[in-house]
Amino acid sequence: MLIACVPAAPPTTTAPPAGSEDPAADSSPAPAPTGDDLRRRRAAELVTAMTDRERVASVLMGTRPGSAPGPLRRYLRGNGLGGFILMGDNVPGSAEELRELTGELTADPGLPPLLAIDQEGGEVSRIPWDDQPGADRLKHEPARDTEAAFRARTGLLAETGVNVNFGIVADVPNGEESFIYGRALGKSPKSAASRVRAAVDGARSLARSPLAPVASTLKHFPGHGAAEGDSHVGVPSSTISFEKWRETHARPFAAGIDAGAELLMFGHLAFTDVDEQPASLSPEWHRIAREDLGFDGVIVSDDLGMLLSSGLPEYRSISAIIVACLAAGTDLALVIQGVDPDGMAEIIDDVAHAVEEGWLQADRLQDAAERVADLRLRLGEAAHSAG
Repeated sequence: MLIACVPAAPPTTTAPPAGSEDPAADSSPAPAPTGDDLRRRRAAELVTAMTDRERVASVLMGTRPGSAPGPLRRYLRGNGLGGFILMGDNVPGSAEELRELTGELTADPGLPPLLAIDQEGGEVSRIPWDDQPGADRLKHEPARDTEAAFRARTGLLAETGVNVNFGIVADVPNGEESFIYGRALGKSPKSAASRVRAAVDGARSLARSPLAPVASTLKHFPGHGAAEGDSHVGVPSSTISFEKWRETHARPFAAGIDAGAELLMFGHLAFTDVDEQPASLSPEWHRIAREDLGFDGVIVSDDLGMLLSSGLPEYRSISAIIVACLAAGTDLALVIQGVDPDGMAEIIDDVAHAVEEGWLQADRLQDAAERVADLRLRLGEAAHSAG
């Protein structure tokens, strides 16, 4: 608490004439913009200078098979995509080769693409030289072991030029038979929350500045443990009340957000007490993440191609799914399963047409693109700081 010393009897002052302005009222200098302010301003400038089509491309993340740099570079840069997710067959046999590949994919180190990977460890591991334990072991060990594992894991990714890890499972399983049990970091809301926080802390501890070289992602919001079933082939649902969710399955996500996770991945999970739609397409769940949990980073969808594979008639068009997802509040739309990489240009055209027709509001697209651009600039600064 700051306590000002004031005289017992303040000096008499003369009030300015009615209608006149006090010259001292605006004499204090405006606070200097912070580094975050300047970066966000730069992101806004970059996005404002784009066409609608370029903005659409900048909020899409896709993939194509193989590890040969040429085809992957043409796919990413040729389409102007904001990001690329490295699947198993995209990863070459050594860290040096992967570093060469990510370098080929990065045209501007100051504004690198989001190069993401699912490197949870254990059951889901794309990098074979990651020998750190995964959730199958970590859930039985003290939280400090999770922090150490994710510190080392993040270091491995940073050395290869991968800058986003879709790696922190914040789901709370409903027992050992749960679909997500082997990948969950805890067996209860409390234990999951402590290890999710530890995982984010471990990843961020590598930062040589306030910026981390690899952005952490919490998944699968609002919680795969409550909505059992495989969302790769359907839309799992739950009738859990919002109040019960807030007391239980929300806790690990809240802990990870509080620890500073940069991305939050939305699952294709229908919590019918809140919305009949899957969370990935639900404006209400996006509002809850932003307003109730205070998340201000990049919201990324789980693979929207999974909805194509659900067999549900309302999810027959990947372009329509992307539009609905972005309109609901997602910033980065991930498309993998069932999507022809050679058809990405057509998908971009379709979504840009939706902006022209007003089905996707231009200001919503602007906001999403600014958030993605800000994260890319931030990761560029972090990579530069790391040397």
